[in-house]
Amino acid sequence: MTVSVRLNDQDEKLFKSYAKTNNISLSELFRNAVFEKIEDDYDLAVYRESLEEYNKNPISYSHAEVCNMLGIE
Repeated sequence: MTVSVRLNDQDEKLFKSYAKTNNISLSELFRNAVFEKIEDDYDLAVYRESLEEYNKNPISYSHAEVCNMLGIE
């Protein structure tokens, strides 16, 4: 699959310089950036869902309490 991205000269120079400094291709730079964005958005969605659940039932347990419940020492 081939994807084209239009960049102005300043952005192109910046991206190429960054890729060269980090010894990666532009394709790898863009792919990594998109994966990181997807991961960040997913993490934020999970956080919001967890916070909503916690606000409905604000019970928390310490690490020691969880280990005790599970019979782990």
